Amino acid sequence: MFNLAQLLNAPGAREFHIHFSGICGTAMAGVAAELGALGARVTGSDQAAYPPTAPFLASRGIPVAAGYRAANLEPAPDLVVIGNALSRGNPEVEAVLDRGLAYCSLPELLRWGFLPGRRPLVVTGTHGKTTTAALCTWLLHRAGLDPSWLVGGIPLGLERGFHRGEGEAFVLEGDEYDTAFFDKRSKFLHYQARVLILNNLEFDHADIFDDLEAIRRSFRHLLRTVPASGLVVANRDDPEVMGLAAAAPCPVVTYSVREPVADWYGEAEPGLLHVRGPGGLALSLEHALVGSHQGWNLLAALAATAAYGLDAAQLVAGIETFPGVRRRGELRGEVGGVAVYDDFAHHPTAIRGTLAGFRERFPGRRIWAVLEPRSNTMRRGRFQGELAGVFADADRVCLRAVPDADKAPAADRLDVIALAGAVTAAGVPAQAFPDAAAIIAHLVPRARAGDVVVVLSNGGFEGIHEGLLATLAALA
Repeated sequence: MFNLAQLLNAPGAREFHIHFSGICGTAMAGVAAELGALGARVTGSDQAAYPPTAPFLASRGIPVAAGYRAANLEPAPDLVVIGNALSRGNPEVEAVLDRGLAYCSLPELLRWGFLPGRRPLVVTGTHGKTTTAALCTWLLHRAGLDPSWLVGGIPLGLERGFHRGEGEAFVLEGDEYDTAFFDKRSKFLHYQARVLILNNLEFDHADIFDDLEAIRRSFRHLLRTVPASGLVVANRDDPEVMGLAAAAPCPVVTYSVREPVADWYGEAEPGLLHVRGPGGLALSLEHALVGSHQGWNLLAALAATAAYGLDAAQLVAGIETFPGVRRRGELRGEVGGVAVYDDFAHHPTAIRGTLAGFRERFPGRRIWAVLEPRSNTMRRGRFQGELAGVFADADRVCLRAVPDADKAPAADRLDVIALAGAVTAAGVPAQAFPDAAAIIAHLVPRARAGDVVVVLSNGGFEGIHEGLLATLAALA
């Protein structure tokens, strides 16, 4: 399609202008900043330029237009990168099509502009993608291999979600969500995996997948893109993963926290993982991740990065120094002995595992689970029954009303009041609230020293973390 390195570095070439429609997404902003550093003229637009993305782009000298308008494409860019949140009817989308401008999706840009000559490590799964991708990136970085990476969160210690390194390894968080309004294939199909992690597979993304079989189909397509010289790293403990791996066109390495016959086997304790690997490898790894379910993420990262030549000492040093990822069990602050944590969990399995992890870490302390059902799948009632049983490791539950409720049909919408009743009936006191302010007003006067508040959301949740801490401080 195109080679950005040649376009940007060709002697005498005119300045190459790339416009990002929807630039304030984490990945879009990171790629835009990197292209600006390479010498391209970069502009962007978004419906709302918000922190931390807006200040980040401003610090890189990238202008961001507020709102989508045809005028943002004047003079005509050489290429328009269209974010997957945009659709027909958007003024910039219509202008691109009317004027016949060159356009592509972000995954296409990565494939043709950044991946040639690299050996991509693609991390997939319903849960744990961001943590596992950040782990792989940290291990390779710590070993001095200068990897590139695209991670959906912000890895602590690296402080950016996208980076173009000089080494052959390119770690990509492989999202199964669709690519763009004009390309309904999963994003990960563009990433040219040479090492592919299959961590787990469950039903998710009810807005674009009808059922689990539709998701399986997309993963089967992904496996067809892996060369015979590649490697699949598969979670032996997940039957769906092993069903997919059976059709892999390349060698498969397995990992498990349950089956010692796996190639990589781990016995997990809080903050510790005992590992047996190929060739008699035996490691005991201390780590700062919350929850025994992190054993799968750690083993996947170990197996995948070993394929890039990391030895036992490098694996141990990498895991034991891994600082974590923002919004994945991240402590946001503590006031008066009340600790407020932030976690991205927004699927029943992830919520259950996250709360179990906090219970392991804080036995005997009272845990508040505060949930915002914000994702497109959570807005719907597909998990109405299943959600009632995922809060067993919490002591109190606060449920926010479904935000942007009109994005799901009324007949197919999660009933938060009914869910609160079901959670209470299951033995954990739960209440539903209209918004974050109402949750803060309820929780803060009832909090006491030693409490742990775990906020669960894949969005900003109306600044509830800062609101909780500020209100706790005001009453201290």
